[in-house]
Amino acid sequence: MRLRTVSITLLLLIPLLSILPVSLPLPVSSARRSPRFLGDFAFSRPDPSRQRKASYQYETRYFQQRLDHFSFAELPSFQQRYLVGPSDHWARPAGPIFFYCGNEGDIEWFASNTGFVWEIAPLSSALVVFAEHRYYGESMPYGSKDKAYENAQSLSYLTTEQALADFAVLLTDLKRNLSAEDSPVVLFGGSYGGMMAAWMRLKYPHVAVGALASSAPILQFEDIVPPETFYDIVSSDFRRESVSCFKAIKESWNALEDQGQGHDNLVNLSRKFCLCRDLNNTTELSNWLSSAYSYLAMVDYPYPSDFLMPLPANPIKEVCGKIDSYPDGTDLLDRIFAGVSIYYNYTGTVDCFDLADDPHGMSGWDWQACTEMVMPMSSSQENSMFPTYNFSYAAYQDGCVHNYGVRPRPRWITTEFGGHDIRTALNKFGSNIIFSNGLLDPWSGGSVLQNISESIIALVTELGAHHIDLRPSTDEDPDWLIEQRKSEISLIRGWIYDYYQEKVASFSV
Repeated sequence: MRLRTVSITLLLLIPLLSILPVSLPLPVSSARRSPRFLGDFAFSRPDPSRQRKASYQYETRYFQQRLDHFSFAELPSFQQRYLVGPSDHWARPAGPIFFYCGNEGDIEWFASNTGFVWEIAPLSSALVVFAEHRYYGESMPYGSKDKAYENAQSLSYLTTEQALADFAVLLTDLKRNLSAEDSPVVLFGGSYGGMMAAWMRLKYPHVAVGALASSAPILQFEDIVPPETFYDIVSSDFRRESVSCFKAIKESWNALEDQGQGHDNLVNLSRKFCLCRDLNNTTELSNWLSSAYSYLAMVDYPYPSDFLMPLPANPIKEVCGKIDSYPDGTDLLDRIFAGVSIYYNYTGTVDCFDLADDPHGMSGWDWQACTEMVMPMSSSQENSMFPTYNFSYAAYQDGCVHNYGVRPRPRWITTEFGGHDIRTALNKFGSNIIFSNGLLDPWSGGSVLQNISESIIALVTELGAHHIDLRPSTDEDPDWLIEQRKSEISLIRGWIYDYYQEKVASFSV
């Protein structure tokens, strides 16, 4: 069996790796990349035996969306896919609607991995809706992915603003068609979807009563957080398990460069790491390794999981245990390969690794990263186990011009949604948002980690990983996770209760 790994874009074009790394054909000077939410090498190819294990039931529907919500030009519409859960427990016509804001990928994959929403909906007699993000999955403008991704002009409608408008229009129409105009809507999202949920609550407060934004790095822009934050957290996760493991990984990058000089050595490296094709350069292998470490930090769950790959509980501990288990004198890269095989081949069924594929349809992130989702990242010399790198906007811009003929707008997200002095802005203008984060997740460094007000709450867990609270519950959930979810349920019920109380009060006036 060969493992075909996602070749998706990075969030940033830093010289390394992703939540969030990419495979843009960048100029050599900026060939290395940085992390993105669900980027390069995040997934194995879907295994039918593991699909839809949770067996959530839903109906697939399509809604005709405007291509451009912000002009009156006669442009072709497109079909947006959305999933609607069973209505047998929904307290229609005014029961709550739990609405998941789609991420940068196929909506069915996110629906199958967001058990928390499905599990709590019956407790509130809520209807579940998962909406797909435009330009991902089956929600393709112009009728096909090839046409939608043809050039910068066809991709120009792939923006967060347009996607949020899609969600607002879809919700408004759906409620009208269901005669449920009085139903309160609660937004959910994890990672980029969590950012969308928080931003939608801020931009469309009349459409939804609250939002649970899990692992949502809304502050990972400009200089709001230090650019070294992401890779420092990944590195800290590994150092926490084993200092010797941390040092081995840190030393491996030079060993990789030394052993990858010339065509014959690249062929040898390809064999050493069981790749399905020969390497063209060491950067490809560096990105593959960097991606594994970043994703391991994201999914360092305390129980076995198969969110990105089939993995054991506490996978970083397992990786470091493998790297540290070899006797002195063992080739460093052999130890590194044994370690990352915990991520890429824990089942032991993979014969070779293919570095190019996108089974979840997320390549549109390349465009988003080159337009408005500019999230600067660097790698520090002291705290990071990755090669030292300072983010260069000039190199980043050159890569985007080279690939798309567009120049990024690095300040647009903070102009559109805020970010600087977030406490003052949200305290004055926001309400009813939960920012949930686990400190093992490298994206937590770009999120809101302190309470802003009585209704904008930060739920932070020391041992939590990437949106673990949205994952399906298991018998192995630790007590702190159970308590976190109880807090979220209590807050959400409070939003819904307050909404109904205000409705009753308005009728009695």
